[in-house]
Amino acid sequence: MATEQQEHLKIEQLRHQSADELEHIAGREKENLEGWVPALASDAEVFEALEKAFDYRGDITITRKDGSQVTGYLFDRRTGTSLADSAVRIIPSTERTKLTIPYSEIAALAFTGRDTAAGKTFEAWVKKYWEKKAAGEKNIAIQPESLD
Repeated sequence: MATEQQEHLKIEQLRHQSADELEHIAGREKENLEGWVPALASDAEVFEALEKAFDYRGDITITRKDGSQVTGYLFDRRTGTSLADSAVRIIPSTERTKLTIPYSEIAALAFTGRDTAAGKTFEAWVKKYWEKKAAGEKNIAIQPESLD
């Protein structure tokens, strides 16, 4: 997983590229977060982990400091200057409500659901297409996977 310093160095490197060079530059590497349980020892680790949870396209499980757990899709986050004035918004997988949970109430975080976007790059689609074409298939259509 990329550290903050690695991200900073990559951004600095990109600042020196021309627009034409940027069109052909490799994209940001996608982390496999499925199953990850980050350490939340410092405020910075809480902010970083919840930012990654926001980008994650699967369910997460939040354990609150009172011991209760919420599993669902994190669809919004409001970051302030401290844990107390920052919050995540999550749709629990068992109900049709939207919960707001302050960062300061979060004791643990786990990436428990399947990342529905994993392996869904354009390059993966093209590879499947050419494999089917090489096998002699006609009328090739690559159907999306079921989300269940």
